[in-house]
Amino acid sequence: MSQYYRPIAQTDPHRPEGAMTLAGGWTWFDRVEVLSREAPPRLIPAADLPDGARARLCAPREAIAGMAMDAPRLMGILNITPDSFSDGGAHFAPDAAQAHARAMAEAGADIIDVGGESTRPGADEIAPDEEQRRTAPVIAAMRVAGLRTPISIDTRKRTVAQAAVDAGADLVNDVSGFTFDETLAGYCAEAGLPVCAMHTQGNPQTMQRDPRYGDVVLDVYDFLADRVAALVAAGIPRARIVVDPGIGFGKTQAHNLALLARLSVFHGLGCAVLLGASRKRFIGDIGEAAPGAARVHGSIAVALAGVAQGVQILRVHDVGETRSALNLWQAVEVGGGGH
Repeated sequence: MSQYYRPIAQTDPHRPEGAMTLAGGWTWFDRVEVLSREAPPRLIPAADLPDGARARLCAPREAIAGMAMDAPRLMGILNITPDSFSDGGAHFAPDAAQAHARAMAEAGADIIDVGGESTRPGADEIAPDEEQRRTAPVIAAMRVAGLRTPISIDTRKRTVAQAAVDAGADLVNDVSGFTFDETLAGYCAEAGLPVCAMHTQGNPQTMQRDPRYGDVVLDVYDFLADRVAALVAAGIPRARIVVDPGIGFGKTQAHNLALLARLSVFHGLGCAVLLGASRKRFIGDIGEAAPGAARVHGSIAVALAGVAQGVQILRVHDVGETRSALNLWQAVEVGGGGH
């Protein structure tokens, strides 16, 4: 019987003796929820964890693209597309894209995620040449202008990733979990790049057509475990892999909420965890907010809930607002234990 171990992450200043630090970060745990497909969930003391599971949950995560993983990091979203679900192509023009990247860096982004192909539900695939034309020159111009913030390229395609890295990108973020282009993982291994592997069910054209799971949390975990194993086999060390459960990608509102409720289980993969829920449809539906910037408040609420479960990277549209909220959260939850 396969078992999965979800640490019950805490930030309370009263930390019990024997509590364990989660992933070398800002949360601790002394209890673990044991999940399986064959039995109801149950709680055990953290001290009863198997050695391998304890090691993966507790080991400090190494820096990714120069970012230490001992504090939450913000990934600012730069969509260089004419049809983004959230910003309607506002940054499609190269000058607008560069200005937005600078603004996000000044607002506190730790990394800028550049994408040239919309992966919103129903979006059509675009040619690699067009995707490369949208992204690589903007990344090169950002570097020429002196932007030193790490940059990730959000792509499923090797040629696009290679051009972006040649232009100055530091990380490859693949929404297909490196299943779309079988040559991309090998390139990232050869180039010594950190990567982010995301879960999705289907592709942008089909993913929201009645998505179904046996157990969404465990199914997504198994997919990511398989992808991490494949990336390691391709030559990418586990320490350079980030995992993303793919909120909104082939998932209903109920699926999204189930994943958010048990996000800390993904620390069991031994990798840094990224949460990308910013401005997604379920935030508008539950928060009764219109599309776009009106969803910032709900997006921040979900982001802070992720940080409370030890998520290391938040992929967000609203960098300044999220940074402000995160600073307050850290001051109260992490730094407020003095007497």
